[in-house]
Amino acid sequence: MKRILAITTLTVLLVLTGTSIVSKRPVKHASATVHADEGTTCSLATVAGKYGFTLAGTLLLPTGPVPGGAVGRVTLDAEGNVAGTEARNVGGGFANETFTGTQTLSPNCTATSTLKFFESGQLVRTSVITLVWDDNFNEFRFVQQSLMLPDGTNVPVVVTGEGRKVSPNNNN
Repeated sequence: MKRILAITTLTVLLVLTGTSIVSKRPVKHASATVHADEGTTCSLATVAGKYGFTLAGTLLLPTGPVPGGAVGRVTLDAEGNVAGTEARNVGGGFANETFTGTQTLSPNCTATSTLKFFESGQLVRTSVITLVWDDNFNEFRFVQQSLMLPDGTNVPVVVTGEGRKVSPNNNN
């Protein structure tokens, strides 16, 4: 038992210090960083299309944090107009929503979108998100900057998500 414990402890220590028993070389650690497409100029025309997306995060309410998530579809046009649908759940409360807005895009493939969300035709919030485009304009990642209620109340949020271009064979 002591021998097994000693070998296990030695193995853990070797892994933590980056030493390999076989080669005695340091273990190489890989790290990933999300970058906008480098060397390619983004334009509203290059990112125009239909996308599916997911998001998840937390609203930071005075009563405490509330989890939320959503899935949806968004259409972007070459003039910077945004429109879509979203099925969302916040703190156990489900709703189907529509949204419209605009997107501004930088040549380095970063963007900002301002979106107005509606339930049954009534404005329920305005969100500002920052996006980065990658995978040859087929994918985006985003973080929510702000959420404002119709009465002007700002709600702190930590929300991130991803979107992927819908196959051209599925034009709904």
